[in-house]
Amino acid sequence: MGLIQEYKDFIAKGNVIDLAVGVVIGGAFGKIVGSVVDDLIMPPVGMLLGNDFSAMKLTLKNAVMEGEKIISPEIAIKYGNFITVLIQFLIIAFVLFLVVKAYNNMKKAEAAAPAPPPASEVLLTEIRDLLKR
Repeated sequence: MGLIQEYKDFIAKGNVIDLAVGVVIGGAFGKIVGSVVDDLIMPPVGMLLGNDFSAMKLTLKNAVMEGEKIISPEIAIKYGNFITVLIQFLIIAFVLFLVVKAYNNMKKAEAAAPAPPPASEVLLTEIRDLLKR
């Protein structure tokens, strides 16, 4: 089997398409969660702390300026932005946990449901019942 044919077979499988759809939806969901955290959750937190939370930082070295020109940029630990991104990650991880949990419960329900008998067995059972009468 040639490399091109293997590649076509790989792409044609449904799992690749499902993965691509998942990546696109995941990217969009990440933007939604980012907006919820940045625009809805963090502003009230920043208001309580008296500052824009995502802009909070610990400055290690101030910027060196010569007029309007920056000679040496500021060096800072941006812990506010880190905490904001961490909250976004925790929300996304929790939602993914719920999705995987629902998927696993659905799979358990499918496994627990008895499989219907094959059509030939049903037909043979009907014939047997008719012959008994």
